[in-house]
Amino acid sequence: MFQSFDVTARPEQGPPRLAALRTCLEAEGLDGFLIPRADAHQGEYVSARDERLAWLTGFTGSAGFCAALRDTAGVFIDGRYRTQVKAQVADDFTPVPWPETSLAAWLITQLPDGGKVGFDPWLHTPGQIAQARAELDGTAIELVQSGNLVDRIWDDQPPPAAEPAKVHELTFAGESHAEKRARLGKALADKGIASAVITLPDSLCWLLNLRGADIPRNPIAQGFAVLHASGTVDLFMDHAKLADVRDHLGADVTCHDPGELLAHLVTLEGPVRLEKSSVPVIVADTVGDRVSWGADPCALPKACKNAAEIAGTAEAHLRDGAAVVELLAWLDAQPAGSLRETQVVTQLEGYRRRDNALQDISFETIAGTGPNGAIMHYRVTTETDSTLQDGHLLVLDSGGQYLDGTTDITRTIPIGSPPMEACRAFTRVLMGMIAMSRLIWPKGLAGRDIEAIGRAPLWYAHQDFDHGLGHGVGAYLSVHEGPQRLSRVSTVPFEPGMILSNEPGYYREGAFGIRIENLLVVEQATPPPQGDSHREMLCWRTLTFAPIDRHLIVTDLLDDPSRDWLNDYHAEVLTKIAPRVSAEAARWLAMACAPL
Repeated sequence: MFQSFDVTARPEQGPPRLAALRTCLEAEGLDGFLIPRADAHQGEYVSARDERLAWLTGFTGSAGFCAALRDTAGVFIDGRYRTQVKAQVADDFTPVPWPETSLAAWLITQLPDGGKVGFDPWLHTPGQIAQARAELDGTAIELVQSGNLVDRIWDDQPPPAAEPAKVHELTFAGESHAEKRARLGKALADKGIASAVITLPDSLCWLLNLRGADIPRNPIAQGFAVLHASGTVDLFMDHAKLADVRDHLGADVTCHDPGELLAHLVTLEGPVRLEKSSVPVIVADTVGDRVSWGADPCALPKACKNAAEIAGTAEAHLRDGAAVVELLAWLDAQPAGSLRETQVVTQLEGYRRRDNALQDISFETIAGTGPNGAIMHYRVTTETDSTLQDGHLLVLDSGGQYLDGTTDITRTIPIGSPPMEACRAFTRVLMGMIAMSRLIWPKGLAGRDIEAIGRAPLWYAHQDFDHGLGHGVGAYLSVHEGPQRLSRVSTVPFEPGMILSNEPGYYREGAFGIRIENLLVVEQATPPPQGDSHREMLCWRTLTFAPIDRHLIVTDLLDDPSRDWLNDYHAEVLTKIAPRVSAEAARWLAMACAPL
């Protein structure tokens, strides 16, 4: 799954907004101001109130920032957004390749005589600011805390999100929040830590078995929490959100107004656990010399799903797979040239919404046909809505937020007769997906140690893709969840219960895109009769069940183990999904799952 974007978004108000910001710079005696794509919680997703980067620049990607100076403004984006940023920002903004060009390096070239660059201490982490200051050491450039200048000029800024929180029932959570608090509190005490500040909303919601609707497509309630070694919690959340959950929280969770957080932090005795990569600077400054840096105490326990969460997620995937099969059967019956991308999106969401357990889709559905499929973060709009034409590939990336689990699936579908070069690339992508699905590996390895296995079939053809192989997924939580990733930079060892996506791809700009994605859960591997039973090994169990289009497979390229895996997988898809779909879709599914 990728966050989609509107390729037509290019705000006409960018230049006047930038001019207004520069008036504030002059009034404050600043030479620049940093505008991140972040909020005070430092999660991946932000509410409408916190879309400052998009409001000022027009850039809507999920990562990046702007450094607005008095005579220039750089928008820093990574490799995923190089095409997107050009389509979205006005000429007053200059795209800057990042992290190849760091903030400090850019500032040194733009402010050779020095200057003061302001930043909002709620919207940056200590790690980010420390790194930039270290690189600026020896220059006359200062990074200084200031009020938020964008908020000052954003007259119609939306109010803070205030959707009601709700209880995530024990049936789905598998562990009470009292048990979680006691377990994590003891872990802190064992390390000599008195308390931990939790700023990530999905961590807070997991810990207290809460869900919410403060962020579109993400069932989280925004707030802050302090978890004490005793297992008690001080919760800082808008009281309007808590009306329906106070009894659930009980006496060991004390509720406060969010504005009381900093004053409360002053009273804490140390050591206080903070995560340098997610806590706001102002929180770290307030805790001061009582800080004990370390990981968010909820991150790893949240990632390692318990039996109830895994069972619920598996069941959600079966119902979700049935919706996808209904869509694929319907789509296969439509002549090439008769549908547009928006019709596919609407039809798929309609099939999903037949399920009463569906709370929302898990992200904006991506349906990119032909050249649109080559844009990894594409989202169809009325301006870009394209016809599914003969010879196209359709990349369909979608998912659902169900009470019992979060789903994310991508299938690439041929429209008519696609070109042979696309079929060859598809087959290599499929072989990479299968190779990862079949993998057994020693416990202790991380994403960086095994990710190449999913790329190797493409590498042999001098092909690759510019995104990670997979991301962690929550249990009726964020569809992007850390700390686990299938990425060449991830150092977090895999543990049983972790759920990740497996989604290799290939993208030919201006021509077609390919991506195949299943979700997998980490399990203990059973040793073979002749294996070393003393060596602990891990493996994957596939959670996603929907057919992979056989018409795109070049069978001569497919090795025997891949062929056998695919035939076995399709047999399992047929067994599990056919009883859940209409008679017409079941007949189509039987043909789609026929063995190669």
